Amino acid sequence: MASIKSLPELLVNQIAAGEVVERPAAAFKEILENSIDANASEVTAQLVQGGIKRIRVVDNGTGILKEELSLALDRHATSKIRTLEDLQHITSLGFRGEALASIAAISRLTLTSRKAEADHAWQIGVAGKQLSQPKPASLAIGTTVEVDDLYFNIPARRKFLKTEATEFAHCEEVFKRMALSRPDIGFVLQHNEKLRIQLGITDLRRRIMAVLGEAFGQASLSVDEQSTGIRLYGLVALPAYARASRDAQYFFVNNRFVRDKLITHALREAYRDILHLDRHPAFVLFLDLNSGEVDVNVHPTKAEVRFRDSRALHQFIFHSIHKALASTHSQLEYAHQPTVAKPPFPYYPQKSITLASVTEQPSAFYANSSQITTDTSAPQSTGIKMAAGIVSALERIEKEPACPPLGFALGQLLGIYILAQNSRGLIIVDMHAAHERIVYEKLKSAWDHQMLPMQSLLMPITLQADSLDIATVEENQAALGKLGFEIAVLSPATLVVRAIPSLLQDGEAAELAQGVLKEMREYGASQLLTGRRNEMLATMACHGSVRANRTLTIPEMNALLREMETTERADQCNHGRPTWFEISLADLDKMFMRGK
Repeated sequence: MASIKSLPELLVNQIAAGEVVERPAAAFKEILENSIDANASEVTAQLVQGGIKRIRVVDNGTGILKEELSLALDRHATSKIRTLEDLQHITSLGFRGEALASIAAISRLTLTSRKAEADHAWQIGVAGKQLSQPKPASLAIGTTVEVDDLYFNIPARRKFLKTEATEFAHCEEVFKRMALSRPDIGFVLQHNEKLRIQLGITDLRRRIMAVLGEAFGQASLSVDEQSTGIRLYGLVALPAYARASRDAQYFFVNNRFVRDKLITHALREAYRDILHLDRHPAFVLFLDLNSGEVDVNVHPTKAEVRFRDSRALHQFIFHSIHKALASTHSQLEYAHQPTVAKPPFPYYPQKSITLASVTEQPSAFYANSSQITTDTSAPQSTGIKMAAGIVSALERIEKEPACPPLGFALGQLLGIYILAQNSRGLIIVDMHAAHERIVYEKLKSAWDHQMLPMQSLLMPITLQADSLDIATVEENQAALGKLGFEIAVLSPATLVVRAIPSLLQDGEAAELAQGVLKEMREYGASQLLTGRRNEMLATMACHGSVRANRTLTIPEMNALLREMETTERADQCNHGRPTWFEISLADLDKMFMRGK
């Protein structure tokens, strides 16, 4: 065995660089963090060949003294912490003093900086282990870091780099995270001498929309919740904006971008009832808490954190997002507001709808229905008169100040969709999906009161059953009763359904019973009543909701619309599909080229 020896400093730095600088984006991140920590208000980044050939970052921060330039390139030399207590209460993005030393060990690095009180800037360079002496340079107040030929002295690592486009994409993502975290800083990104992103100083909402697009902003809800010593704020997208990947998920702890399993789980649980299949939620969220409550010194990249009270934090995040998504009125009002300048995080109060408004307004809407002519001898004239009658009625509704968000029903389309008009345009509702959500929320509410009320069937239903179904019924009478079912064994091959949940009394009793027994056989009664409670109730709601091709009366359609407006998460069915869409009058005018 070879003897033990201390490693050369250059080799030590290169080993450290392997952890800290795994690709150009990692070096780019460390340099941007230094600019932010230096209190810069403007940061300009220039990349060449995806950052492989060159990374240049210019800021107008506080700068570095001439005497400290060489020290800035030493390992574990930093201005950000001094004591162990400082390490336990970190407020800066960087703190280890490793980044520049690690980058300098695997590139040709030039550091130029000027303090406000200095007559001119000073510059120092390093290539591998060759450190130059500081020399005068021309530069405005601030610091410029230039990294050329990354991994020039580690050919093996360079071979593992991806294409220029891929490496730039990673750098661009790092840039977006930094820009989202600090809307009070202006950012510019150039690649191969072409401007890619330019962001001025602004408020958080506008910065988010500038980075993620107008569509994200228009499909998002504001979150701003506080508890003792903790605050969660930002934007969460409505489920209809859910993505096929996690490319629009940004979570910041004390302005530091992190990926954390605890946070991810809390957010996923908040979206659980309203997210379709394998879709992923989109959000930009900020968690502010005392620095002593979170440990950021977990991993060299600082992308992982540990929380002192993880369970309480999980509950706080879950309930905050769940509350925002449950506010159906906020979603309706937010999604359809006219495009005007908005404050960073507006609050949308929930409005109540009285029984009087539900019963009186529809009658006003249909008051002129008797005046509509149906003379078949003059079809063209009839069409005009019908349209005029509808327009007249709708004009009165538009003037009605209490017109509800989903408006009033006009009719049914193919037995599947409800067509309605509100003050903004046309509403199209998938009646099965909407009713499914309403029934599901009612089932959950009833379940929270310990048991689903039963409704006895006038004519009990018999079912053919195998031995497993018979055994399932015999062994789980209490669980079936809690779910609102009365099912008994009639013979070795027959079951009888005598009662079903009263909330599902319009559903197919046989289908409901078979669905419950199937779930009970697959998962067991105990799991069904606890861990899979919501899945079970969602299945029951699906089977017990109004089906396609069922004709509804106008009052029934309006009743469904009113229930949607007072039901939590009514914008999506239990599987995450949208329950309604709106086509504005302006969009309809465009379709028919009106005004041109």
